[in-house]
This record gives sequence, structure tokens and C-alpha cells, in this order.
Amino acid sequence: MTWLVTGGAGYIGSHVVAALGEAGMPCVVLDDLSSGHESFVPASVPFVRGSILDAGLVKQTLAEHEVTGVIHIAGFKYAGVSVQRPLHTYEQNVTGMAVLLQAMQDAGIDRAVFSSSAAVYGTPPTDIVTEDTPKNPESPYGESKLIGEWLLRDQGVAAGLRHTSLRYFNVVGSGSVELYDSSPHNLFPLVFDALLAGRTPRINGDDYPTPDGTCVRDYIHVADLALAHVEAARKLDEGSLLLPAYNLGSGDGVSVREIMTAVAAATGIPFEPEITARRPGDPARIVATGELAARDLHWRMRHTLDEMVVSAWNARQHAAETATA
Repeated sequence: MTWLVTGGAGYIGSHVVAALGEAGMPCVVLDDLSSGHESFVPASVPFVRGSILDAGLVKQTLAEHEVTGVIHIAGFKYAGVSVQRPLHTYEQNVTGMAVLLQAMQDAGIDRAVFSSSAAVYGTPPTDIVTEDTPKNPESPYGESKLIGEWLLRDQGVAAGLRHTSLRYFNVVGSGSVELYDSSPHNLFPLVFDALLAGRTPRINGDDYPTPDGTCVRDYIHVADLALAHVEAARKLDEGSLLLPAYNLGSGDGVSVREIMTAVAAATGIPFEPEITARRPGDPARIVATGELAARDLHWRMRHTLDEMVVSAWNARQHAAETATA
């Protein structure tokens, strides 16, 4: 059984590919490299460069590699930027999902694991988010992820698609120094890039209704996230019933200011962050329970915050050293 990993050359996707390999589950990667890196894909894994919007290429990839399931991670992932680029966000995340699902139906592929997001909740009305918490996305990105879940639901009714969606919270860290987060918008890369360039890291807003005024998030390690994908894929291969969606969270919140303190300790570079304006589309607090994922997907937090920061910093340093070698 072979799994197609869309976006498998990206930060999260490459960790999923690595976890599949360690589990002995063959896969093929489809990625347009708009934000991924071909070097992240192991030489032993087939790589197809292209977009999920290219229906012909998707169908060809599914057929040539005898794909039996899809882990769909590809997409436009920047909540703040999506406010300025809603049409692009919907094209990549909604139209792309529709193209992929049609190709899967045509090929008779009946199992899918979807990379959803905590952004479907917006700013939750409760301290702890569960899968039943009302959905109120506050950005085109969050809306597009929720629509993706609806498309899976409806295709399940119409065509018997077996699926689950994994709602990520803030994904950080690294499972290998070879794999790092190169996003120009995520917190850790922004902080690390600033420190490496001798600049002061920034906090986007310190006037949120949180204990220290900065955003509170549920930070999870990317390698733990990858293992949850593998378990979801394995359960679908076995024919097990899964819930439509699972939160992958720790149940504990960490503020951006607390992250800055941990970064200063991990890097050995003392700094006082600069405070700038809020980013559009950023909710004040998102913290979730991962109890259902723990029950069904063996989900658990295997890394401390300090371990997350250190692993991410080591990978980012390695990338900088490799680039100048």
C-alpha cells in the first residue's frame, strides 16, 4: 500500500514522509516547491514536482505509483497573509482539495488524512478547545480549512471516502537537523532569522486579553505530529473507524513572550523583544485537549517546550551553516 503525501517536501510534510519510512509504509511525494525543498525528500522516495491544481498530473501520479491513500498536507498555510490574498488561499486550499478528491474518486482511492488547522475555531469561547467547540474561523485560511473538512465529509457520503482531519495547533521543533521550518511567517523562523542577522525579534501585539498580553498557543513538536499522521493512515489501511476530526494539542498554553524567553535560553543570546502591532487574523488564545487523538491515534506530547526550541534552533543553525559551506 502506497500513500501519496501532497506537500511532502515542506516542513511538516517531510517529517510525515520520514515517519512513514520509519514505519515501513511506502509513499510518494507531490509538491510544487512553492514553499518546500526537494532536498527534504529522501532519495529513496519518489518525488513528483507539480501542483495539486494540475488534475492530469495528480491522476497520473496516483496511477503510476499505485497509490492507495492520500495524506493531504499541501496548501497555502499563512493565516495573516490570507487576509490580503483570499482568492489565492481559496484556490490553493479549496479548489486544490476538490481537484484532488475528484482524482481520488476516479482512481478508486477511498482513504484520506487531511492537514486541517486550529484556525477553524477562530478565537474559541472556552479555555480548552475540544472537537465540538463551535467553528468560527477569522481568516480566509481558517475558512478554507473548514471547507476542506466539509468537502471530505460530503465526499464520504457521496463516494464512501474514509477520512479524518487532523487539526494542528502551533507546530514547532525538528525531528532532524536536515529538516527545518523555513516559513517567512511562522514564529520560530522569524525569531531565529532575526537573531542570526543580529536583529531584535518582534512580538506582534502585546495587548491581547491574555495574562501577559501576548498570544497564547498550544505548541506541539513536528515529529509528534508526524507520528499521528502515520497512525491515522495505518488505522485507515486496517479499516478502523476514525472520527471526522481530531485536535492535536497538549492542553497547555504558552505565550509568545514565554517562547521568547525559552529562545533566549536555548540560543544563549539575551534579548528584549520589540513590540509591534497585531497581525490581522490572529486570535488571542487557542489551547486544545488531545484526549480523543490520544485514545485513537496514540497521540501524546513527547517533547518539552525547551526540547522543541533547542531542536528547532539546531536545525536552523545547520541550515545556515550548510548554506554558507
